[in-house]
Amino acid sequence: MSKSMMDEASPYDIFWELAGELRRSILFKLGEKSMKLSTLAKELDATVQEVHRNTNRLMDAGLVRKDADGMLSLTTYGRSVITQIPSFEFLAKNKHYFEEHTFGDLPMKFIQRIGALNNTELINGVVAVLERWKMMYANAQEYIMELMAQVPLDLIEPLVERVRQGIRFSYIFGYNTIVPKGRREILNKLGWQEYIRKGIVERRMCDRVEVMVIATDKHAAVLFPDQHGNTDLNHMLFGSDPLFREWCIDFFRYKWYASGSFDESRLKEV
Repeated sequence: MSKSMMDEASPYDIFWELAGELRRSILFKLGEKSMKLSTLAKELDATVQEVHRNTNRLMDAGLVRKDADGMLSLTTYGRSVITQIPSFEFLAKNKHYFEEHTFGDLPMKFIQRIGALNNTELINGVVAVLERWKMMYANAQEYIMELMAQVPLDLIEPLVERVRQGIRFSYIFGYNTIVPKGRREILNKLGWQEYIRKGIVERRMCDRVEVMVIATDKHAAVLFPDQHGNTDLNHMLFGSDPLFREWCIDFFRYKWYASGSFDESRLKEV
């Protein structure tokens, strides 16, 4: 094999190194702090011989270095690689979920950060999903953000109650967003327009919403569409991990800045 062909194939060799559980553990431990071989073995509850053999392999792969004092640490390459592992872990854990769901209209830059969802919990069943949603409303202390393709009727009054208590609410609907019949009348009865006038509630509209996001200052959730691009309220990825909340808020803001004025007449009532 020519040198150019070997160089071309070399990026994929990393998967062989990551296939070993002990090698992955070594990388994550060294990602926390540098340490000597004996300390590393103790931290991993493994023999010095096992850790030595696997560490040498990681050094040969350019992922780990050892200084003159015998301290092991990650190289820049190694540190970069471990930031990508959560993406593979998330996809592997939710393989069956994504047999039925897609990333919808999610831009590539958010798919490339999908590892931020690794510490989420998959909530199953529409009743459980709605209960968790209400819990997010109840625990919010500063703000609620929602990117919605479908609005459940049961959530309208709990949401308005939190707005009444001073929680800021920002939401985005798409021209495809489905709202329950009677929604407008309920909101008018609860003084919705007054909250909009005061700036407590902000709203915008975009062409289409496929990936739904709910984010508060405490929790976040995302609902991906099914294989036909339809909203699926039976499954929700929920969590409080800061990286996940940041991912959801970033996606919400991405859609917010690409959205225009809200037009109630474009909404479809079902």
